[in-house]
Amino acid sequence: MKLTNKLPRWLSIGFIYPVLFLNGWLFVLAFEYFKSPITIFITANLLAFVLDYPVNFLKRCGMRRNFAILLVFLITFLLLTVLAIIIVPILIKQLTDLAEYLPSWIESGRQQLTHLSEWAIAWKLPINISGLATQIADRLSQQLQTLVGEVVHWVVGTVGSVLNVVLTLVLTFYLVLHSEKVWDGIFQWIPSSYSNRLREALRQNFHNYFVGQATIASLMGILMTVAFLILQVPFGLLFGLGVGIMALVPFGCALSIAIVSFLTGLKSIWLGVRVLIVATIIEQVIENGFAPRLLGGFTGLNPVWVLFSLIVGAHLAGLLGLVVAVPLASCFKSLVSILLEKRNGTADMRMENGEF
Repeated sequence: MKLTNKLPRWLSIGFIYPVLFLNGWLFVLAFEYFKSPITIFITANLLAFVLDYPVNFLKRCGMRRNFAILLVFLITFLLLTVLAIIIVPILIKQLTDLAEYLPSWIESGRQQLTHLSEWAIAWKLPINISGLATQIADRLSQQLQTLVGEVVHWVVGTVGSVLNVVLTLVLTFYLVLHSEKVWDGIFQWIPSSYSNRLREALRQNFHNYFVGQATIASLMGILMTVAFLILQVPFGLLFGLGVGIMALVPFGCALSIAIVSFLTGLKSIWLGVRVLIVATIIEQVIENGFAPRLLGGFTGLNPVWVLFSLIVGAHLAGLLGLVVAVPLASCFKSLVSILLEKRNGTADMRMENGEF
């Protein structure tokens, strides 16, 4: 009998937790050291995963796979070029303009709060928020300008990383060509009793998440942008696409709507209210009409663990971590379920053999 079976349960657990903590700490250190190549590899895999759908569609239409891959990459390259030439400069300009206009918007919000306080005093209502409004406005002025400045710096830095972009595209091309061989080589290190089910869980979770979430995010971004432009919201393109991008992340849509409504409310409180009402209606229609059919609660995760996975993913890998956190957490849950089933099955067999 093994030594661990002779130890008390509390002592065995006491040995396990330090080992898990040490391994987790070493994993974080290794991830930070190799963050750039890991990010490129994960991004390339995600792009290859998405591009594989139109490739398979063209293949089913009778086109050879190599020609289908070349055609999909050509169309994707043309679309990215058009976006880089037309839309990206507009978004960067709107970001920089937003950073310039924020102080005046915050001052407008302070004046609106002051007028509200004066109106309350005139009607002898127990509301006095003039002092609080000044403190909030000063703090928001610093935080929002810092946040927008960091976003602009991140966008410019990302666009400027030409080498990383080229490496990602080249790796994506080879992954689309040889993805099966690559993943066969990775999963051969995992025992066959686990690898097949784990591979299927990984594929299914990412398929459901990205197909459903990307569809929802695209609908959200297009409809929000159109609505904001109709409402004549300043920086409507930036805000609309921002809501669409945030919709890729669970709870991101509601958070982005609140931020956009708050920012527009600083300029005009009635404009902020209209933005909040219209955006909430669009969000509810999409969430209740399309999301259940596209997502359908596929993750099986408690909302608490969804939030925890998002926090960990953002801390480790930033925006990319937010995107892959939920499907990876769902895959981890599937792995735990597989291990527990294997353990319970082994325990049942030992009981049948009279070992207990």
